[in-house]
Amino acid sequence: MEQGYALAAFFIIAAAIGSAMLIGAKILGVRSKRPKGLKESTYECGEAPSGMAWVRFHARYYVVALFFVLFDIEAAFLMPWGLIVREAGTTGLFVIFSFVGVLMLGWGWALRKGALEWQ
Repeated sequence: MEQGYALAAFFIIAAAIGSAMLIGAKILGVRSKRPKGLKESTYECGEAPSGMAWVRFHARYYVVALFFVLFDIEAAFLMPWGLIVREAGTTGLFVIFSFVGVLMLGWGWALRKGALEWQ
Protein backbone atom coordinates (compact mmCIF):
# COMPACT_ATOMS: atom_id res chain seq x y z
CA MET A 1 0.00 0.00 0.00
CA GLU A 2 2.95 2.30 0.64
CA GLN A 3 4.02 2.01 -3.00
CA GLY A 4 0.61 3.25 -4.14
CA TYR A 5 0.94 6.38 -2.01
CA ALA A 6 4.49 6.96 -3.22
CA LEU A 7 3.40 6.63 -6.85
CA ALA A 8 0.46 8.99 -6.33
CA ALA A 9 2.74 11.49 -4.60
CA PHE A 10 5.22 11.26 -7.46
CA PHE A 11 2.54 12.03 -10.06
CA ILE A 12 1.13 14.89 -8.00
CA ILE A 13 4.57 16.46 -7.53
CA ALA A 14 5.44 15.98 -11.22
CA ALA A 15 2.16 17.60 -12.29
CA ALA A 16 2.66 20.46 -9.84
CA ILE A 17 6.21 21.17 -11.04
CA GLY A 18 5.19 21.02 -14.71
CA SER A 19 2.20 23.28 -14.12
CA ALA A 20 4.28 25.74 -12.09
CA MET A 21 6.84 25.97 -14.89
CA LEU A 22 4.17 26.61 -17.54
CA ILE A 23 2.33 29.16 -15.41
CA GLY A 24 5.60 30.90 -14.46
CA ALA A 25 6.63 31.18 -18.11
CA LYS A 26 3.22 32.62 -19.00
CA ILE A 27 3.32 35.17 -16.14
CA LEU A 28 6.90 36.24 -16.84
CA GLY A 29 6.23 36.44 -20.56
CA VAL A 30 9.17 34.31 -21.60
CA ARG A 31 9.60 34.80 -25.35
CA SER A 32 12.30 34.70 -27.97
CA LYS A 33 13.90 38.05 -28.65
CA ARG A 34 15.19 37.16 -32.11
CA PRO A 35 13.24 37.63 -35.34
CA LYS A 36 11.00 34.74 -36.32
CA GLY A 37 11.72 34.68 -40.07
CA LEU A 38 14.18 31.81 -40.11
CA LYS A 39 12.48 29.97 -37.26
CA GLU A 40 9.20 29.74 -39.13
CA SER A 41 10.69 28.47 -42.38
CA THR A 42 10.51 24.79 -43.29
CA TYR A 43 13.72 22.84 -42.70
CA GLU A 44 14.63 20.47 -45.52
CA CYS A 45 18.00 18.85 -44.79
CA GLY A 46 19.80 22.17 -44.64
CA GLU A 47 18.56 23.23 -48.07
CA ALA A 48 16.08 25.93 -48.97
CA PRO A 49 12.66 24.34 -49.45
CA SER A 50 11.47 23.94 -53.01
CA GLY A 51 7.73 23.93 -53.58
CA MET A 52 4.89 23.39 -51.17
CA ALA A 53 5.28 21.26 -48.07
CA TRP A 54 1.86 19.67 -48.58
CA VAL A 55 2.30 17.16 -51.37
CA ARG A 56 -0.15 14.43 -52.28
CA PHE A 57 1.27 10.94 -52.05
CA HIS A 58 -0.08 8.06 -54.05
CA ALA A 59 -2.06 5.48 -52.08
CA ARG A 60 0.56 2.91 -53.07
CA TYR A 61 2.94 4.32 -50.46
CA TYR A 62 0.37 3.80 -47.73
CA VAL A 63 -0.28 0.23 -48.84
CA VAL A 64 3.44 -0.55 -48.65
CA ALA A 65 3.61 1.04 -45.19
CA LEU A 66 0.58 -1.00 -44.11
CA PHE A 67 2.20 -4.23 -45.23
CA PHE A 68 5.41 -3.27 -43.45
CA VAL A 69 3.50 -2.76 -40.20
CA LEU A 70 1.60 -6.01 -40.72
CA PHE A 71 4.73 -8.11 -41.15
CA ASP A 72 6.52 -6.22 -38.40
CA ILE A 73 3.73 -7.17 -35.99
CA GLU A 74 3.91 -10.73 -37.28
CA ALA A 75 7.60 -10.83 -36.39
CA ALA A 76 6.80 -9.41 -32.95
CA PHE A 77 4.30 -12.23 -32.37
CA LEU A 78 6.58 -14.94 -33.75
CA MET A 79 9.59 -14.05 -31.59
CA PRO A 80 8.08 -15.06 -28.21
CA TRP A 81 6.67 -18.21 -29.78
CA GLY A 82 10.14 -19.13 -31.04
CA LEU A 83 11.47 -18.86 -27.49
CA ILE A 84 8.93 -21.30 -26.02
CA VAL A 85 8.43 -23.61 -29.01
CA ARG A 86 9.42 -26.75 -27.08
CA GLU A 87 7.09 -26.03 -24.15
CA ALA A 88 4.16 -25.13 -26.45
CA GLY A 89 3.92 -28.62 -27.92
CA THR A 90 1.65 -29.58 -30.79
CA THR A 91 -1.09 -27.17 -29.72
CA GLY A 92 1.33 -24.24 -29.95
CA LEU A 93 2.53 -25.50 -33.32
CA PHE A 94 -1.05 -25.65 -34.63
CA VAL A 95 -1.80 -22.15 -33.32
CA ILE A 96 1.26 -20.57 -34.89
CA PHE A 97 0.71 -22.32 -38.22
CA SER A 98 -2.88 -21.09 -38.28
CA PHE A 99 -1.68 -17.56 -37.46
CA VAL A 100 0.89 -17.58 -40.26
CA GLY A 101 -1.64 -19.26 -42.56
CA VAL A 102 -4.17 -16.46 -42.11
CA LEU A 103 -1.44 -13.91 -42.79
CA MET A 104 -0.36 -15.77 -45.91
CA LEU A 105 -3.98 -15.90 -47.12
CA GLY A 106 -4.12 -12.11 -46.81
CA TRP A 107 -0.79 -11.76 -48.59
CA GLY A 108 -1.99 -14.02 -51.41
CA TRP A 109 -5.19 -11.99 -51.73
CA ALA A 110 -3.14 -8.77 -51.97
CA LEU A 111 -0.92 -10.32 -54.64
CA ARG A 112 -3.95 -11.49 -56.62
CA LYS A 113 -5.54 -8.03 -56.45
CA GLY A 114 -2.28 -6.42 -57.58
CA ALA A 115 -1.92 -4.30 -54.44
CA LEU A 116 1.81 -4.96 -54.26
CA GLU A 117 2.64 -4.19 -57.90
CA TRP A 118 4.80 -1.09 -58.22
CA GLN A 119 4.29 0.81 -61.46
